[in-house]
Amino acid sequence: MKVTIPPPLHSYTSGRGEVDIEGESLAEVLAGLDEVFPGIRFRIIDEQDRVRPHIKLFVNARLAPVIDRPVAPEDTVQIICALSGG
Repeated sequence: MKVTIPPPLHSYTSGRGEVDIEGESLAEVLAGLDEVFPGIRFRIIDEQDRVRPHIKLFVNARLAPVIDRPVAPEDTVQIICALSGG
């Protein structure tokens, strides 16, 4: 499935903004993403397997707050990073 990577994480994907990863759940997709791009999962998921507060995951443009959500090969996953500053 297509996974959209936000610009702050492009350093993990060699500048790629979209990658193809397989999995039957968001957890599997994130594990597959980490196999191809080591270290990226830790930037998205914390030590308790929760989505980090500044990250939002969407499947087919619908918010997916937990990583055990099932996904299908035709789905699109978007990883969104919140911006902050002042």
